[in-house]
Parts: sequence; structure tokens; C-alpha cells
Amino acid sequence: MAERPIALITGGSRGVGAAIARALAPTHDLLLGGRESTTLLHICDELGARPWPVELTDERAVAEAVAGVERLDVLVHSAGVTRLGSVADLTPQVWREVLEVNVTAVAGLTRLLLPALRAARGHVVMINSGAGLRANPTWGAYAASKFALRALADALRLEEQGNGLRVTTIYTGRVDTDMQREVRASEGGPYEPEKYLVPASVAGTVLAAVTASPDAHITEITVRPAEGPVN
Repeated sequence: MAERPIALITGGSRGVGAAIARALAPTHDLLLGGRESTTLLHICDELGARPWPVELTDERAVAEAVAGVERLDVLVHSAGVTRLGSVADLTPQVWREVLEVNVTAVAGLTRLLLPALRAARGHVVMINSGAGLRANPTWGAYAASKFALRALADALRLEEQGNGLRVTTIYTGRVDTDMQREVRASEGGPYEPEKYLVPASVAGTVLAAVTASPDAHITEITVRPAEGPVN
């Protein structure tokens, strides 16, 4: 019997990451990243997944956590932070935090896992945002990180095409998650889940990308609510 493909999903304990885990669980063995918590353990129990509770900005911890991963078919970068504020108000500390989590940690984890991904001729999926295509007022730091994430994905795709590695960026509109509630509270606006995507819709795009036929490399997908804000 052929081995099932292995997928590592960061931010896999809730929201979009958890939805992606549920979408891939029937066909993949899962490593689910997230902060060590009962939430992470519960979804791992639900899906038969292995918890991967690693602080992604801790280079030593990440290096130790990936040391035993020799083959990896799918790497989904779903973890991230949102910090809103005007350029006049955001401190250098906030800029560093957002870029460290949303870009530097992604690049670092990907670099360490490239040998395992190459061995499987695997797939890297980066969950981006409409903010990675357009920056709005008070979204400067977050949008800058998502523009950088797009550049990271584009560079990786070109560098690794000779190794059979696929790289997909998914630009989402607003999604009905706990993080979105925090964003709307920061913006001072009402929370209107009927105008947002459900996490399963984003997960469906990930599943479509990683199960595409061998002749098709899906490089970018934009998925937005049928009604509601672009980002």
C-alpha cells in the first residue's frame, strides 16, 4: 500500500488553518502547528493528526522540530498576525513583530524543510490576503508583510521549478474567524459574518491546488466573499 502524503499546516488549531486540516485529513497524514493548547490537542484528536506546537519565531526550536522530517508533500503557511494602525502611529516594534511572524518565520521554516519537500516533489501553499494586492489606510504593516509574502512565493517558485516543487499563493478576502473579530474590533466596525468567507471555502481552494493533476501548477488563487469588502 502506498504511503499517504504528509502535510504540515501552521496555524492549524483554529480558523482557516483548522479548516484546511479538515479538508486534507481524509487523504493526508497531518502535522498541525500552533501554540501548545487544548484547542490544538482537540483538533489533533479529532483528525488523527500529530501536534506540532512550535514557536515559529524561535529559530532553534524550529530547527529542532523539523530535524526528523525527511519527506514532506505539503507545507501550508496559515499562521500569521494582524496589527492595524497608521504609519504615523505604529512603532518599529510592531513593524518588526508583523514582519517577523508573517514573512521571516515563513521563509525560515520553508528553507529548513526544502530538502524534505524536494524529496517528495512537494507543494508549498502560502495563505495571503487581499492586503497582499492592495494596501488600505491603517493596514500598512500588515499589507507590507503580505506584499513581501507574495514576493517570497514568487521567488521560491522560480528557484525551485527545476526540483519539481510547486508554490501556490492564495489571496483571501475577509474570513469569518476569531482573528477577523479582533480586526473588526480594532477598526471599530460591526462584525458581519454573512459578508465574509467561511474558512471551509478557503480550505477548498487549498485542496484544489494540492490535488491538481500533474500537468497543472496552480500558482495563484484569489477567493473573495460574494458580497462584502475586498480586504
